[in-house]
Amino acid sequence: MPIRVNLDRLLLQRNMTLATLSERVNITQANLSILKTGKARAVRFSTLDALCRVLECQPGEVLEWVDGDPDTD
Repeated sequence: MPIRVNLDRLLLQRNMTLATLSERVNITQANLSILKTGKARAVRFSTLDALCRVLECQPGEVLEWVDGDPDTD
């Protein structure tokens, strides 16, 4: 998929677990895991806003476009 989700990197940089992020953004760990692994097909702006607020980052740090064939992932 040409859109990469960088939650792993952001969590590592902030020394935060997925469980902590889940509590702070009020999204289940299962749904965050789907997003983190790139299996999500859509992200609500409210979810992106909550992630950016908690992780103190910009949307472009969470989501990144990469050149590639979308069928290879």
